[in-house]
Amino acid sequence: MKSQPNAPTSTTLYVEELNELIIDCIQDNKGKHVVKLDLRSLDDTPADFFIICEGDSDTQVRGIADHIVRKVKTEAGIKPALIEGQQRGKWVLVDYFTTVVHIFYRETREFYQLEDMWSDAACTEYESV
Repeated sequence: MKSQPNAPTSTTLYVEELNELIIDCIQDNKGKHVVKLDLRSLDDTPADFFIICEGDSDTQVRGIADHIVRKVKTEAGIKPALIEGQQRGKWVLVDYFTTVVHIFYRETREFYQLEDMWSDAACTEYESV
């Protein structure tokens, strides 16, 4: 469920803090080509934000997802609503309702091109660490 446009600032701040924590987790595990898509200005979106990144192997993709789930639970007390794709490690989706994290194996990301599908969204790119 998306947050309402007139939602209290604390909710927006909370979502931004969650997003920062997720991005830190991705960078901790050397995730590459990290982008955050702000979907709030678009109609009929499944979340407020998509965070998209990639790993060099299925092991790294799963490791990034595991690290996000563990650290967000430990530091923010939040469990994801859904985790998909953990077994194969080609595309792991971690759903926190307001933010959905997509962790791709490079070739899978190129095939699905989520950034192109949501090209109207405001995009923030983060440097790989």
